[in-house]
Amino acid sequence: MTSTTQILPDDPDLLKAMLLAERARAERLEQIIKAMQRHRFGRRAESLPEDQLLLGLEEAEQNEAAEDAQHEQADPAERRSRAARRRRNRGALPAHLPRIEAIIDVEDSTCPCCPNLLHRIGEDVSERLDIVPAQLRVLVVRRPRYACRHCEDGVVQAPAPARVIEGGLPTDALVAQVLVSKYADHLPLYRQAQIYARQGISLDRSTLADWVGRAACHLRPVHDRLLAQLKTSPRLFADETTAPVLDPGRGQTKTGQLFAYARDDRPWGGTDPPGVVYMYAPA
Repeated sequence: MTSTTQILPDDPDLLKAMLLAERARAERLEQIIKAMQRHRFGRRAESLPEDQLLLGLEEAEQNEAAEDAQHEQADPAERRSRAARRRRNRGALPAHLPRIEAIIDVEDSTCPCCPNLLHRIGEDVSERLDIVPAQLRVLVVRRPRYACRHCEDGVVQAPAPARVIEGGLPTDALVAQVLVSKYADHLPLYRQAQIYARQGISLDRSTLADWVGRAACHLRPVHDRLLAQLKTSPRLFADETTAPVLDPGRGQTKTGQLFAYARDDRPWGGTDPPGVVYMYAPA
């Protein structure tokens, strides 16, 4: 095992720079610790919101990773050691993800010591997590029209498929993506419009809001049916949560109420599928 004194450089200027960097890092960590203490033990008016606390932790971790990367570039032994630790700790990737295999083979299968051919004795396999960025595409639907050469008034054409937005631009998949981004990923519609604009698609926020409202109308029967099914359960869990809601007319906020009705009898041997319904009531 390499000791700390063996990996330190002998250059005084480099040592001073490393000392200053460590002091700056220590100060950042002390600020984060004080913020965490205020958040945990301070008065409510002085407590730090959880989102801001997480942002501070992320920044500290990013700075530490950048410093580690610089040290790895300067020390090959440290780079190999950290790479070995990452391989041990990264875990296995889910089996349901598709695998795209790439074979990196030797250019010459001739033995470097003699003219005989090499034979395969095994292989090393490594897996890395990859992503294909979201790609917008245009779905073109063609509906040919047919007519009889002998009958002048007979035209045959397949009916157009149903759409969530009749006469609108989006497919059902795009409307679902907007809904998931807004409600599951907390991405406001104006930010989604900016994302589409970067790919050359001009969509107003009001247009996206129209899609969301019409999709909610189509989903209302599903919501009502699920709520009716949950009400027939022998056991039903309920929860009420208040949340501040903007009140544009007064320039202030009002208190709204969120209700959750849930069923999950699996721990008690129940056979009914679990489910949850959310309802909102304005103040």
